[in-house]
Amino acid sequence: MKNKKVLFLTQAAMIAALYVVLTFIANAFGLANYAVQVRFSEALTILPYFTPAAIPGLFVGCLLSNILTGCALPDIIFGSLATLLGAVGTYALRKWKWCAPVCPIIANTIIVPLVLIYGYGLLIEGLSVIQCFGYYCLTVGVGEVISCGILGMLLLFSLEKYRGKIFGEI
Repeated sequence: MKNKKVLFLTQAAMIAALYVVLTFIANAFGLANYAVQVRFSEALTILPYFTPAAIPGLFVGCLLSNILTGCALPDIIFGSLATLLGAVGTYALRKWKWCAPVCPIIANTIIVPLVLIYGYGLLIEGLSVIQCFGYYCLTVGVGEVISCGILGMLLLFSLEKYRGKIFGEI
């Protein structure tokens, strides 16, 4: 029983650390924040397919990333909650491999545009709030499809062969 707790905490911590490192890499290329976000770290949102330890790991990793990259408080809170919701959804749908990236894509595509508009005040001149929301849903959604849908599924298929060796049994 004790070994399962240690394994869970270790996996969660490693996932959080990896999320932070990958976010910093994306941030160095200007890809981690604002309207178009291709966070390489979001590919990790498929990990709850393999282990429930990924849920707190992703949440803490996103929370730390948002704090360390200087995001606004609403982004720190709601952006991290979007990742948490996506991770919980991935875990809930783990029986269906192809659904792994769906919840993170949806959660971020809906929540992040609201953060951009209300947390950062990023309104586009000449567009209403609703039009800006639609635009940001499109741009954030495209980034999430790339990060979670494409990179995440590539990661899922790469890890699946080594599932037992990497994640063990929790």
